[in-house]
Amino acid sequence: MKISGNIVDVIKEEIYPGYIVVENGRIQDIVRENLKSDKFILPGFIDSHIHIESSMLLPYEFARIASTHGTVACVADPHEIANVLGRKGVEFMHQNAQGSAIKVYFGVPSCVPATNYETAGGKIDIEDIKYLFEKYDLKFLGEMMNVPSVIYNDENVAEKIEIAKKLNRKIDGHAPKLRGADLKKYIEAGIVADHESVSIEEAEEKINLGMKIQIRQGSAAQDFSTLYPLFEKYPDYCMFCSDDLHPDNLVDGHINLLVKKSVELGVDIFKVLKAATLNPVKHYGLDVGLLQVGDSADFIVVSDLKNFEVLRTYINGEIVARNGRPEYPYKSFEKVNNFKKYKLSQEDFQIKSEKDMEVNVITVHDNSLITSRERFKINSIAGELVADTSRDTLKIAVVNRYEKSKPAVGFIKNFGLKSGAIASSVAHDSHNIVAVGCDNDSLCRVVNLIMENEGGISASDGVTDEILPLSFAGIMSGDDGYNVAKMYKKLDVMAKNMGSKLTSPFMTLSFMALLVIPDLKMSDKGLFDSQNFKFIGL
Repeated sequence: MKISGNIVDVIKEEIYPGYIVVENGRIQDIVRENLKSDKFILPGFIDSHIHIESSMLLPYEFARIASTHGTVACVADPHEIANVLGRKGVEFMHQNAQGSAIKVYFGVPSCVPATNYETAGGKIDIEDIKYLFEKYDLKFLGEMMNVPSVIYNDENVAEKIEIAKKLNRKIDGHAPKLRGADLKKYIEAGIVADHESVSIEEAEEKINLGMKIQIRQGSAAQDFSTLYPLFEKYPDYCMFCSDDLHPDNLVDGHINLLVKKSVELGVDIFKVLKAATLNPVKHYGLDVGLLQVGDSADFIVVSDLKNFEVLRTYINGEIVARNGRPEYPYKSFEKVNNFKKYKLSQEDFQIKSEKDMEVNVITVHDNSLITSRERFKINSIAGELVADTSRDTLKIAVVNRYEKSKPAVGFIKNFGLKSGAIASSVAHDSHNIVAVGCDNDSLCRVVNLIMENEGGISASDGVTDEILPLSFAGIMSGDDGYNVAKMYKKLDVMAKNMGSKLTSPFMTLSFMALLVIPDLKMSDKGLFDSQNFKFIGL
């Protein structure tokens, strides 16, 4: 098979006309030839850090859609499903990805459960880590979120890191705002990549200590506009990643959009393409072709080097996507889950108080996982503290999905809802049910909808109740990805019609129980100070 066009050699940093000879899934020859073509052939794009579960799609279905955007591989940390199902969840993801449209490289989750301050459904212990590395030859140790245990030499964490080192596996980091001596100690432990930098200064400090920086542009956390100048000085230390990408955003585009945006901003095209292709292959040791003789035939054909419209995506010489549509058919799979169904009442969401009270409030920031801690006076009406939509101070509740328990309830600012409530069983990292709403009735309705479906995202505006069921581990749908994207979009629009001004209300909601991200979050056990790693009173 011959494919002709303008060949983009990222390694040699040159572009020339010619054709590629593909036999048995590999590139047998690359021939320079003075032909005229308006098409360009280049290595396929790679997402260097993603939790596929956050797309709400199974790996097979995620791969179908990602392939249409020129993605040929992704580096995936399955710690979301591991928090629900433990080792069984990781094995499910690995098996589901077999035979999918793109190359999916999983790691072994390092922090499951992420903390001891929430109820999780599964765990990954030392023996699980050894087993998963050995049986499935997984590529890396997943993001080390337990920063204090690394810095203070916790024996269990040190043993996990040592296992990865002995097997010559990379160790991913998770170090938001970590600087100075603590950062140095964290990196010296062997942690070599990070996707949590939110400033140039923070990223440069990490790079100068030897870390690779994954420039993240997800549905909630969007750091590209801040970090893209790193390409100029550190082209060999940068990679692209999405981390968490909801289905509607995935349908719109993937790493291709970051490549396009970088070029629009004037970044040298080879520096951009290194981040999108070469750097993750070298860093993780991926078996992904880079458009060199002898490589596996993983490459894309694009319309031009400005818009990067993907015309065809090839994996091992096979066309897996063409003109924006997947060549692979939709498939159904047998469900896996871990869910305790029970019914809640409006009284479960009450915060009783006979008088007004000044309380700690979670303050949300759009397009960021980081929240602030503020104090506001909350009014007491009929013996309970109530939400105040005029001040955008709403109720937040986290409900245990693994055992029957009373919800943890507090207050949150900047969600913007004027009526109703929204809820999700995609709630990093333990995936209990998290809900934000204006009144107890609405909170009760959206949570019970999820309970009835054993997982999902839901909304109630007081008149209409809607849900996208997520019956695979309570965090993924088994439906066609394009259908999931449509239903998700419908719920997103509904939340915004209810008043939310957030770019992605449900993605932001999903991080309100993520205790390892500062400053203030909520677990199913109560309000949590993520800076000092302890529970605090309301």
